[in-house]
Amino acid sequence: MRIFRVGDSQKVICEHCGSLESATFKLRDVPFSDGSGIVKKVLVGVCDCCDEVCVIPHQSTPAVRRQLECQRKAVESRLPAHLLDILGLATSEVGATADFIPSLVKYYIHQLATDPEAAGKLKAFLRTELAAGKADKRLSLKGKIISEELELVKSAADIDSTTDVIKGIILKINEDILLLKRPEAMAELKGIVAAVA
Repeated sequence: MRIFRVGDSQKVICEHCGSLESATFKLRDVPFSDGSGIVKKVLVGVCDCCDEVCVIPHQSTPAVRRQLECQRKAVESRLPAHLLDILGLATSEVGATADFIPSLVKYYIHQLATDPEAAGKLKAFLRTELAAGKADKRLSLKGKIISEELELVKSAADIDSTTDVIKGIILKINEDILLLKRPEAMAELKGIVAAVA
């Protein structure tokens, strides 16, 4: 693998010019194509003709990956141990392992973010005995849109605390999967597990 330095040049096919051009390697801020962020001062090949980025060398991949990981905002909650036990049992019930726990919770967050009426019922779960207990375990959720979807659920549920929303969601999972074994939820989750297994 060739390691490029600032100032090195190479012939490349420039998508912007539509032709073979000479490119000079420079440090540039490069936005992601979907507009979701920017990689600051990364080494890229810049077309000498149109001054647009036309190539990203392999050596710049770790910097791009690091920026993508930063975009995956983490949501942290401290919860009573029995709530994580509920999640473990629920994942087992749909044929998954403990690795599926974050995906299960994110699935429910997404579903509730698109169904304000269902999200509005979360507050009732917080009045149950299962919602109480010493918060001695941690649940971490990562994703590009997790924060935005949680805000939608919090607003629809009229709950200010992220941890309380997560508690309500876990207790809804308990009701749907462990207590009532709702066929539609079970079938969809088993399908997701089969697809990612």
